[in-house]
Amino acid sequence: MRTGPARPTDPGSGDGGRGAHRPLVVHRHPDAPRAAVLLMHGGRADGRTPPPRLNLPALRMRPFGSALSRPPRGRELLLASVRYRCRGWNGPQADAAQDARRALDELVALAADLPVVLVGHSMGGRAALHIGGHPAVRGIVALAPWCPPDEPVSHLRDRTVVLLHDTHDRITDAEGSWLFADRARQLGARAHSVAMPRGGHTMLRGARQWHRLTVDLVAALLDGTPLQVSADGRFPG
Repeated sequence: MRTGPARPTDPGSGDGGRGAHRPLVVHRHPDAPRAAVLLMHGGRADGRTPPPRLNLPALRMRPFGSALSRPPRGRELLLASVRYRCRGWNGPQADAAQDARRALDELVALAADLPVVLVGHSMGGRAALHIGGHPAVRGIVALAPWCPPDEPVSHLRDRTVVLLHDTHDRITDAEGSWLFADRARQLGARAHSVAMPRGGHTMLRGARQWHRLTVDLVAALLDGTPLQVSADGRFPG
């Protein structure tokens, strides 16, 4: 089993820099994985410079990766994340979604026929929802996602999507998540929204509940079991 990040690559600059950008970073690769999880951290609305070496949005996803490294329900997971070229989404360019799609394609080439669950926070949640129609995707867990009102949803038909949000979040709008889930359901997605009791945008308060619920949701999505999430954000495993 291989563990740890892939060897460093030059992230490039998003403007044709000479460094070859590798969007997929593999953190854990069991000898015989039964599924894969692709993590996507947050960023900014705009920003064409590469993420800094000390990147707080990426650090926020590390505990989720650690929680998923313990095989949920005995299922060995290939665990990977997306390395962005740019810090921002950057309007119609949707740089984060482009990188996420490339990373997903690389992951599928690396481990063909594995079901994949996407787990994204904030801008990464938006990216996960954007690429969730990929045929390898079994489901999506979006953590405090950025969901503008004009986001596409039709590609999520027949996909299972769970959006977790604290209504006190001051960075991204929980109401936007609820409206996104409603629109996705109307067009055939199995969309669930969960009002988390605390955590804000950083998911630091009550962090253990965010981590536990995410692991339980990933396991349920991979098992194909019905999702039953209560109003207070508890998911019976």
